Amino acid sequence: MMARELLLVLLLFPSMVCKVQVVNCEACRSRNIHRYYQPGDFVYGGIFYQSTFLPFYSRKHTSGYIKADIVVTENYQHILAFIFAVKEINGNPQLLPNITLGFNIYDSHVTPKWTYHATLQFISPEKKFVPNYKCTNQDKLLAVIEELASVYLNKIPYVLNIYKVPQLLYWYGAVNGEITSHLSLYDMVPKGNYQYKGILLLLQHFNWKWIGLVAADVIIFEWFIQNILPEFSRSGICVPVMESLSSVQPDGEERDPVINYVNSVAEMYGKVISSKTNVLVFSGDTHRMTVLRWVLKAAMEVVTEKPKGKVWILTVGMELKHISGQIPWETQHFHGSISFSFPSNEIQGFQQFLQNRNPFNANGDGFIKEFWTHAFGCIFQDSVDEDVSRDLCTGEEHLESLPYHIFPKSVTWQSYSIYNAVYALGHALHTMYASTILRRIRMKSQNVEPWQLHQILKSMTFNNSAGEKISLDQKADLFPQLDIINWVTFPNQSFYGMKVGWMDPKVPTDQALTINEDAMVWHNWFNQSQPVSLCNAECLPGYRKKKKEGKPFCCYDCILCPKGWISNQTDMADCFKCPEDQYPNRNQNSCIPKTVTFLSYEEPLGINLAVCALFFSLTSALILGVFMKHRETPIVKANNEDLTYILLVTLFLCFLCALLLIGRPEKVTCLLRQITFGITFTVAVSSILAKTVTVVLVFKATQPGSRIKKWMGKKLANSIVLSCTVLQAIICLVWLVTSPPFPDADLHSLPEEIVLQCNESSSIMFYSVLSYMGLLAVVSFILAFFARKLPDSFNEAKFITFSMLVFCSVWLTFIPTYLCTKGKYASAVESFSILASGAGLLACIFVPKCYIILLKPELNKREHFGRR
Repeated sequence: MMARELLLVLLLFPSMVCKVQVVNCEACRSRNIHRYYQPGDFVYGGIFYQSTFLPFYSRKHTSGYIKADIVVTENYQHILAFIFAVKEINGNPQLLPNITLGFNIYDSHVTPKWTYHATLQFISPEKKFVPNYKCTNQDKLLAVIEELASVYLNKIPYVLNIYKVPQLLYWYGAVNGEITSHLSLYDMVPKGNYQYKGILLLLQHFNWKWIGLVAADVIIFEWFIQNILPEFSRSGICVPVMESLSSVQPDGEERDPVINYVNSVAEMYGKVISSKTNVLVFSGDTHRMTVLRWVLKAAMEVVTEKPKGKVWILTVGMELKHISGQIPWETQHFHGSISFSFPSNEIQGFQQFLQNRNPFNANGDGFIKEFWTHAFGCIFQDSVDEDVSRDLCTGEEHLESLPYHIFPKSVTWQSYSIYNAVYALGHALHTMYASTILRRIRMKSQNVEPWQLHQILKSMTFNNSAGEKISLDQKADLFPQLDIINWVTFPNQSFYGMKVGWMDPKVPTDQALTINEDAMVWHNWFNQSQPVSLCNAECLPGYRKKKKEGKPFCCYDCILCPKGWISNQTDMADCFKCPEDQYPNRNQNSCIPKTVTFLSYEEPLGINLAVCALFFSLTSALILGVFMKHRETPIVKANNEDLTYILLVTLFLCFLCALLLIGRPEKVTCLLRQITFGITFTVAVSSILAKTVTVVLVFKATQPGSRIKKWMGKKLANSIVLSCTVLQAIICLVWLVTSPPFPDADLHSLPEEIVLQCNESSSIMFYSVLSYMGLLAVVSFILAFFARKLPDSFNEAKFITFSMLVFCSVWLTFIPTYLCTKGKYASAVESFSILASGAGLLACIFVPKCYIILLKPELNKREHFGRR
């Protein structure tokens, strides 16, 4: 088989261009070609691997007026993860057999101009800058592995898309939603927009409603305002402070750009750090995280005011990184900050690979010495740029001995994504070479075009060495768990990221966030207590919010809830009423169950009324017994014996009616209490009316020539009682048929009680019964009043007059009292009125007669009746 060479080039912006040489020959398996080039060299080839991290090495990096060599030591792990993936593929006989990969490194210096130039250079001929003009089948660009920050948004993706070059993204910046779907992009990690749901849940968890935003640039700033700010506002969170790091860039109009730059830094610092907001969200990329750290450090040297502590919430990729260089980089501002990160799995064999890494056995690695110098603080004998006072590097140093902040031992999620990206291309190339269709194409042509990878990558799925399934399906919406990291910094510029929770978007919102508050570390400004970030103090339960005119909706006054209303949570917009069976407590912040009350036999009032009812009932029975025993005496006969017995029996029943008003209302008692009371009292009053009519007729009949004698007799009295009672009975029957009384619970009359009562159902019928009974009493009173002066030594009309006066007085007083009384006391008032009116009749009519019968029997003779 003819040996053919295919060059693949990967560009990693942390200062490395990776040239991957693919040779189709079995003998090359053992050679494993690795050619390394020094920073600044341009190399051509097929796979373009880019990252927008701060460069691993940047010579004479310029920021404003500071020039220095800086190194991000952690990024060397990304390079090693890439190298390790290539070595694994080259050592795997099942993947890309007869093909060996090699690579070069290019330093971008995080400069869009250089990066854009390099992108065009890779589609140009060797040693000529003529984009899209290549006459050779070798050194052809096939794919790109890149991180896409907003600074490169309108450059690399669109340029490479023109030539259908697949672009594997191992991380997007904050504005990945702005990338159009027609671009040839494949995500190695899910889009990070859903992290803002985690930020929102975090703000709600700690009740932070007054926050600030610092965006990396104008693109991110505008994207946040359009896409995220409305959701924050709907959730009750205000963002009064919004700044962009682009605002601290010199505009070039000042004569002295250094002064202009310092002034812009101090102005932004004053707006952000000195604001009332204790929580700041920084949305950007890792490169701009370094810029933010420098801005904070520069501002501290200009502003004399002591800086306030803030809680920084950092989006994915905003991890603190150790920057080695000639100037210190601010970390104390980020003590207690919170960031989000993708989880990563350990790569099998990677730790052993790191332990064996050494500058004296890493042939071709042009960056390990730079890393070694800055990580271990030593110099090599052939070094010309370093301080000669440092110790010499012996090669006995080990990566595992470095502190966490200089070189993390565990695999970072960026390294893990890079590792998976290399393998994705390895599997794609393997599938391409294994395809029978493409095999025929290769037999006719030496050329492999980038567009041929698209169909393979769109359905690419494989398991990596960690056992995780990796899929490049563009239609799949993958939302993995996000780790929540709490950053602890130390005065010596070291730091540590501690996992304190996670956010799982696949579970319900109320369960999506899990955080260990006890493990949280806060900025020293807050004395290790949870910070508060509100426009004003929260409205306590019992109060409601009232918007301040001209202020954001997060600013408000707190006013007390109206009487009878409550608020049981902080910052409630409106108060509300308790359920009907509950009532507000004194502080108006909770509801208390109402007590169920009724006129009970177990309370003193009920006991006293029951005793009185029984006492008067017994008294009525005794008087009835006395009258029956002395029924032959003149005083009994003179008062119409039958009416007297009817009246006493009725009064006995009337007193017992009072007992129906005591005790828990039931269906039977509710039906009987008013009906029984109305009929029995009607019988009593009609009996008195009959007695009154009889008395009047008796004296009228004694006059000469009177024809009234024919109306005299028991028939008249009985007809009066019967007719009056029947009419009341008809009223009661209509009441029972149309709207009978029923047991009811009164929830509203008393604020703290549920009154069990009998609902009369129809007030008209109830007052009709009372009115009819009152009418009979008034007629009896009028007749008795006019007959009170009839000549006799014992005038019955006088006693009836007094008894009706008491009776009418009681029931006239009952009506307004009953209407004004609530709860069980209404039943007590009615019970008392029954007892009082019955006792009045008993006392005024029968006590004088009992006095004569029992104590003055000499007066109970016929000769004492009828004399003047």
